[in-house]
Amino acid sequence: MQRIAYRLKRKDKSHSNPVVSHLPSQSFKRVNRFVPTLFYTAFGTKKPLASKKFAKTKMLVQISSIALLSLPAKSLTTSLFSTDSVAYDKVMASNTLTLASVKGDSTYFATDGFQHGFGYDIARSYANQLGVTLQVQDYANEAQALQAVRQGKADMALTTASTKLTEDTGLSAINISCGFDTTLATNGLHPKTNWAFRSGNDPLAIKASDFLCENGQLINTAKIANFYDQTLLKDDYNREHFEQALTANLPHYKSSFQQQADTYDHDWQLLVAMGYQESHLDANATSPTGVRGLMMLTNNTAKAMGVSDRIDPYQSIGGGARYLEQMKAEFRDVPNPDRLWFALASYNMGPNAVKSIQSKVAKAGQDPKSWTNVYAYMSDHAGSNSRYTQCMHYVTNIRSYLESLKMRTA
Repeated sequence: MQRIAYRLKRKDKSHSNPVVSHLPSQSFKRVNRFVPTLFYTAFGTKKPLASKKFAKTKMLVQISSIALLSLPAKSLTTSLFSTDSVAYDKVMASNTLTLASVKGDSTYFATDGFQHGFGYDIARSYANQLGVTLQVQDYANEAQALQAVRQGKADMALTTASTKLTEDTGLSAINISCGFDTTLATNGLHPKTNWAFRSGNDPLAIKASDFLCENGQLINTAKIANFYDQTLLKDDYNREHFEQALTANLPHYKSSFQQQADTYDHDWQLLVAMGYQESHLDANATSPTGVRGLMMLTNNTAKAMGVSDRIDPYQSIGGGARYLEQMKAEFRDVPNPDRLWFALASYNMGPNAVKSIQSKVAKAGQDPKSWTNVYAYMSDHAGSNSRYTQCMHYVTNIRSYLESLKMRTA
């Protein structure tokens, strides 16, 4: 495929000077100014900020080669003036954005009907911007997902398909990180995760490229990638320790997890993930601060949940399940999947602390029911509040353990 230069030009009939045909120059400048601070803001690192000259050069190289991954050059030069809007019109008329995808650690997870994931969350944000509902269609492999878009059965595809496969299917693709591959790779995500469209001329694709490369979304993408970090159980020590606990300890408590989950309407594997995060599934665990048992309940929480013996596995799991139920109720106005992350954050540091963050997010003009916004606030202020760092790790780890458990039993 011919490499696409970012600043493609055309002659406007009413102007003597060439203009950029795809993204407005103003949009380019917004993204360019963002480059020096991206990873400092998103990951809290304190690497020296790049010079403006270096940042501009880096941005030009990345965007020119990757950002609009395989939108044909011809379509880019005519896209703003095209009447080819079949997918966009269909989406807006039906009020539904149909996404063809394949389950994976960089695309989406569907755990007993509970959908979440890195690519899924970004697609959901795009659907929200369009003012439509996101609907996911699951396919066995990437070729099938791409064909669904080609045949008009889906509006766009979320895959990690190669450029060759996408081109062979006759589709146009956009890199979900807008060329910042390290944003994904650092978190163990597939660096070429992309969205594919039937036509690069369709406004659905054009708006998608603008959405993904917009200044604020680049920051959000980095933070969502950070939350969906897949490196935890790719580390040999962590993976072996996790597997050992599941093999040696879980069989003793599996029925208790299942019974208590059924009682309080939870996913039993979610309770297992919480139990591993809390005690590594050790019913006799005790911390220096006095929390005890498989679910590491404080004495006050245990009493409030009716637990008389924190060391008893069945009671401990029941106490944790009951408390999680209460935390979910505290955020009943938050839609899933975000409600679970809110509940887990509250389980860790209390509902009032989470609601305080929500208030600050709302005052900033952002949606307080969005986990991305709450997580971003904690990330931005983690340096001044260690509880935020602990909470972020707590929720992220449990999410990782849950996904691993689901993949084991898939």
